[in-house]
Amino acid sequence: MVRILIADDHLVVREGLQLILSSQPDFNLVGDAADGAAAVRLAGELQPDVVLMDLRMPGMDGLEAIGHIRRQWPEIAIVILTTYNEDDLMLRGLQAGARSFLLKDTDRQTLFHTIRAAAQGETLLQPEILARVLTHAQAPPAPKEQPPPTDLTERELEVLTAVARGDRNKEIARTLGVTERTVKAHLTNIYNKLGVDSRAAAVSVAIQREIIST
Repeated sequence: MVRILIADDHLVVREGLQLILSSQPDFNLVGDAADGAAAVRLAGELQPDVVLMDLRMPGMDGLEAIGHIRRQWPEIAIVILTTYNEDDLMLRGLQAGARSFLLKDTDRQTLFHTIRAAAQGETLLQPEILARVLTHAQAPPAPKEQPPPTDLTERELEVLTAVARGDRNKEIARTLGVTERTVKAHLTNIYNKLGVDSRAAAVSVAIQREIIST
């Protein structure tokens, strides 16, 4: 069972999501929150597998809540589900550690698929979202001291290149002839070396540092 917490300041949205998600036998709705502070508190009390997080909420917003949850309970996956189709919010949410960014007009199957992937520790981005991430990654960075080149192994580069293509762990494992556990181990090493904690952030940093190309 995938334990899910919903965080949204609109009651009708929370009730609608509960109705939609309850149609799936492997989903268990453990709670809902009307603001970021309540989302953080309930995340600690209920320990869900996945939090569906809106970004614009009164008091503590979704971005701040994501930061609190990721620092205190990094094993909890967060999927952003919002009406705001803004690149800045999307990038900040992904950089804060969210595993995906979905708009509220997304179809049900995409929502279900994304939740299940997040619960399994995977980051799943729709092609149009990944394209926007890559576009921003290719934009000229503000002048600043560049970090030294990152020493990724040849296999880690292969994994990171596959991630940049949008491949999931299962597909990468099949292509490279290794297990999914090995792919996850490579991803952990990549995250540590790049100083990130998500696939989207790893791809963005790697392109900015010219470790991989698009």
